[in-house]
Order: sequence, then structure tokens, then C-alpha cells
Amino acid sequence: MVTRDQIVEWLKLVARVLEENKDYLTKLDAAIGDADHGINMDRGFKKVMSQLPSVQDKDIGSILKTTGMALISSVGGAGGPLYGTLFMRAGMAVANKYELTDEDLVHMWEAAVEGVIQRGRAQPGDKTMVDALLPAVEAMKKALEEGADTVEILRRGVAAAEKGMKDTIPLQARKGRASYLGERSIGHQDPGATSSYMLLKALLDVVSKEAGEEETSSE
Repeated sequence: MVTRDQIVEWLKLVARVLEENKDYLTKLDAAIGDADHGINMDRGFKKVMSQLPSVQDKDIGSILKTTGMALISSVGGAGGPLYGTLFMRAGMAVANKYELTDEDLVHMWEAAVEGVIQRGRAQPGDKTMVDALLPAVEAMKKALEEGADTVEILRRGVAAAEKGMKDTIPLQARKGRASYLGERSIGHQDPGATSSYMLLKALLDVVSKEAGEEETSSE
């Protein structure tokens, strides 16, 4: 189970993580893109933070849709439409919910990633954020089917996203600005896959921290 308060904490943590990793993500993007991914994502989530107080008492769907709209309006390049779509589709999938069952959580991510694929028309192996997100969703679906708890579902998703992120290094980019480099894009980690991994890892960190606190208090 994931609560609305955890979703709010997740977005706050994502904003902090992206601010802390702004230079790292921009450095990754400098090798194969416009050298602005970290700057753009940091700016986008600062916009999200400015709007969060007005919606944090609403349902999870509304919070996520507001996040998506803030990103679309403030993030430059491909990142705005793609991350905006991710959060918009996630919000639509869990509309009017104040807490998410494990089924809701996996469905939310599935819908979000489907939206990204439709918007960016990227396939696995194109060296994009899809290479981190799609394996994560598949791992989470499998974990759900096997009866794993919320933390374990997210843990497996994060592990798959991390592997997918690292697996972009030897790939030749077939989408976006990086595709213009041809073979020169080989040997660099995709910045979108990296920020996608950070997104998932932040959610795991929030949910596992609360689960740990609950376990401690019940002993």
C-alpha cells in the first residue's frame, strides 16, 4: 500500500535528488545531447514544488496530473513532454484514489510507461528512458504476480531500472538528439534512463523508509 502522503514525500525527494544530481545529469547529456537534461529536470521539479502545496490535500491522481502539467510547461527539450506524459498518464490511472494497492501501483507505472512509449515512439534498445522504465514495469508486474509486498515490488523494479540504465552504455542511440551522433553515442549512459532510475529509486526510498519505521515501532 502506498499512501497519498508517501506520494507527496516522493515528489519532494525527487526534487531534492534532481537538484543534487543536476550537474551529473547535465554531464551525461553533454556527451550525447544538448547538455541541459539536469538543468531542465531541476527546473521542472522546482515548478512542481511551487504547485504542490495547492494540491497535496487532493487525491493522488490530481497530484500526479498537476505534476505532469507543471513539467510540460517548464521542462525544455524532449524531457518536458515525456516526463509530463509519464505523470499525466500515471495520474489518470489512479484518479480519485487516496491510497494505492500494490495492483494500483503497478498499473500506475504500466500506464505511465505506455504513455512515454506512445509519446516518444521509442522502443527497447533505442537508448532512451524506455530502456530503464520498461524493464522496471515488467519486473514489478512479475513481483506482483508472485505475491511480493510493496517494498519488494519496488525493489525489483528499481533493480531492473538500474540494469536497464547501465545497459544503455553500449547501445547506439536511435532516438532524439543523441541519434545524430551515430556510433559516437556508443559508450555513454543515457541521461533520460538515468533520471528515470532516480525517479523509481526515490519512491522505493520513501516507501521502504516508512515500512522500516512501522516495523521498528511494532517491536
